[in-house]
Amino acid sequence: MSQAASLLDQAEDIDRSVFDTVAGWESQALDKVMPGLSTAASYSRIWMAIAALLAVFGGKKGRRTAIEGMAAIGVTSFLANVVLKGLTRRTRPTDPVPEERRLKQPDSSSFPSGHTASAAAFSGVVGRSYPALWLPLNALAGAIGFSRVYTGVHYPGDVAAGWLLGKGVAFAVDRVDRHIGGVSGSTSEG
Repeated sequence: MSQAASLLDQAEDIDRSVFDTVAGWESQALDKVMPGLSTAASYSRIWMAIAALLAVFGGKKGRRTAIEGMAAIGVTSFLANVVLKGLTRRTRPTDPVPEERRLKQPDSSSFPSGHTASAAAFSGVVGRSYPALWLPLNALAGAIGFSRVYTGVHYPGDVAAGWLLGKGVAFAVDRVDRHIGGVSGSTSEG
């Protein structure tokens, strides 16, 4: 076995061990909140609602940020759900999670978490434009990522990869915005 394969096996073992630890937790409060939060994040509904609020009440800056946030979700969703899931085909967790919090297993590959990727992308874009929202949006995005493990549909490694992908796309959107803003003379503060 090569050293790279051995490292991947070790990472897989750690990933499964952390999943099993979370699966073994007992919390009535989390059992009530996490499945609903995870479901509300499906199809980026939470982020679309926040984008709509920004667009309606945020003036020109809010509209631009809403568009950038939704564009980041679009790019991230394509990369996570079409490209990476198509390449990896990782099996979803089958370890026991209590029935009251277990969500129905999607048919798609487990790697990476598309919910987490979209959450990280949107919170990255909006947090850049609205620094006062950075902490609450990233906390919400992190909670969504955790909910995917807690409800038994993703391994922690899937969530970590989704987070990195989403933040990478948010960074790229920021770079493009700065370049376009610099070229056209407009600013994202407008």
